[in-house]
Amino acid sequence: MNTRRETTGHLAAVLTILIWGTTFVSTKVLLEDFSPMEILFYRFLLGFFVLIIVHPHVLKVKSWREEALFAGAGLCGVTLYFLLENIALTLTYASNVGMIVAVVPMITAVLAHFLLTGERLKPHFFMGFAAAFTGLALIFFNGNAVLKLNPLGDILACAAALVWAIYSIFMKKISAFRYHTIQCTQRVFFYGLIFMIPHLFLFDFRFTLSPFASHVNLLNMLFLGAGASALCFVTWNWSVGVLGAVKTSAYIYMVPVITIAASILILHENMTWMALIGGVLTLTGLYISEIKPKPRLKEEQISGMKQNAHL
Repeated sequence: MNTRRETTGHLAAVLTILIWGTTFVSTKVLLEDFSPMEILFYRFLLGFFVLIIVHPHVLKVKSWREEALFAGAGLCGVTLYFLLENIALTLTYASNVGMIVAVVPMITAVLAHFLLTGERLKPHFFMGFAAAFTGLALIFFNGNAVLKLNPLGDILACAAALVWAIYSIFMKKISAFRYHTIQCTQRVFFYGLIFMIPHLFLFDFRFTLSPFASHVNLLNMLFLGAGASALCFVTWNWSVGVLGAVKTSAYIYMVPVITIAASILILHENMTWMALIGGVLTLTGLYISEIKPKPRLKEEQISGMKQNAHL
């Protein structure tokens, strides 16, 4: 793989995670005037129109199989993931949901091992996952000895992690079609919004523009729609195509670290030693999971090196 292209893929993944790790601030502000379903629908509707303006070309797929993959990606990565996560947050603690969703890289790696070529599991991945998962536990437990569980909420969080992993597999397959990344993201958002419409009638959704009169609400919705949705889904999908589903998903380990940092800088929350150690372990786990094993020398190469040594 081209080294410069791979480096760009890593930078795109880092940019995506930096933005996604701070979206909770905007969401928290918007929850004062919007319901979770309203935030979800408006941000992706805005993101869809931004992508149309940036690249006003309709994607023409070659087969119904390709269309089905886009529909599956929209259903899993947009509608189901955010819907399941938002509902889970109303039933259980945010720390529980964050901890459970953090297993996305492991689920993605297992699915990719069986469903994709060139995504084989390596021993160092499991070592990195163990270190990162330990770090996540320290961050989310944050010194609490008792973990309070709500079975239904935690089951929904597990389902959210699973559908995001499936979404990553869909996007890896879609990247093989060599379509423009923005056009692919447009198609995914389109299906996500289509599958979202029936849920608008089941949840607390009000079609009103009055909350947007506040410049605070407008700016935060623009950040979620244009930044966290339109821009980040493009950069994330492109990274999946360049790096693979497993490597890109590993960056999800960084989300809680960024969330902790953002909470200190923006919400002025206190940092504990346990959270700090957890952050270090999480980053260490990410590094270990990305280590590339040295290629083994073939017997012919070893024999040739020995002969040269005797000359």
